[in-house]
Amino acid sequence: MKIAVALSGGVDSAVTAYILKSQGHDVIGIFMKNWSDDYGLKGDCPWEKDQNDAMQVCEFLQIPFYTFNFEREYRERVINYFFEEYKNGRTPNPDVFCNSEIKFDLFLRKSIERFDVDKIATGHYARVIDQKEYFALFRGDDLSKDQSYFLCRLTQNELSKSIFPLGEMTKKEVRKIASDIGLPVATKKDSQGICFVGKINVREFLRSELGMKDGDIVDIETNKILGRHHGLWFYTIGQREGLGLGGGPWYVVKKDLDSNIVFVARGRNNPFLYKDFVIVEDLIWTYEKNVNKLDNLDNLSITLRYQQSPIRCISYEWKDKDLVLHLENKAFAVSPGQVGCLMSGDEVIGSGIIKA
Repeated sequence: MKIAVALSGGVDSAVTAYILKSQGHDVIGIFMKNWSDDYGLKGDCPWEKDQNDAMQVCEFLQIPFYTFNFEREYRERVINYFFEEYKNGRTPNPDVFCNSEIKFDLFLRKSIERFDVDKIATGHYARVIDQKEYFALFRGDDLSKDQSYFLCRLTQNELSKSIFPLGEMTKKEVRKIASDIGLPVATKKDSQGICFVGKINVREFLRSELGMKDGDIVDIETNKILGRHHGLWFYTIGQREGLGLGGGPWYVVKKDLDSNIVFVARGRNNPFLYKDFVIVEDLIWTYEKNVNKLDNLDNLSITLRYQQSPIRCISYEWKDKDLVLHLENKAFAVSPGQVGCLMSGDEVIGSGIIKA
């Protein structure tokens, strides 16, 4: 097949390209420039170095190299969403939407339009399995690196055209391949922070766009004012650091947008931090018939954040178009705005945005 590999400049996507070429596919490498310091807000994403590293990988593997520039679209679809969600008192997950809006939408479509590729490939640790009736998304075999959570907003259109060669491998195995063949990025550290923006001070990032808006920090159990905050958007449910309060530890348990109040509770075991149900909205199914798998309660679970173990669901109900899931074990710090990844065993069957 002719396959476009999304090269980030890192080791995972480089090994992905190597594996596919070794299998005899016609491989091209494409770097996405989605963010730069001269466009909009400041991040620390060293795109020039990443682009150069991706180019060196292509030279090493003797495959064509190209660059797509999606800076405008990334700002419009991902970063604006990021700020809007925080402004509305929610905690978004931009990496999930970077995948659904940029990598597996714009990148996929442009790769097909420009190069007539059969598939695209990335270095995600996840698995797509052809079930004949549909393409199923499964967790990666290396659960310590599994990235299926970040792909849970994808549907058949994207999954049917995507390959994840690292899904059955461990990070250690990937590093070894890179080292054994002498890839120029074999020892490069993994990227951190927001997708394509890099590792940033989120507080400063939010302040640069949303400014500050002072309000009270209140003990939810006594209704006593404990201190002041400088903007609801600087806090998320379950947060402990940055509150500036004595006599703790204090944790954020609620944010009231109308009254501009951050509510806190003392102690990590405080019942206000734990919920036995979750409501998700804006549901998307990896395959339309997967909604029927909700009835298999023995296998039904939900992951509420990246690298969290799935929590088993013991029952569910519909409230209009919202899905209410009742949990076997109480979940810590359920945060509206985050993505809830719906699982049937190790298969990702869909996702929704946490509403409450």
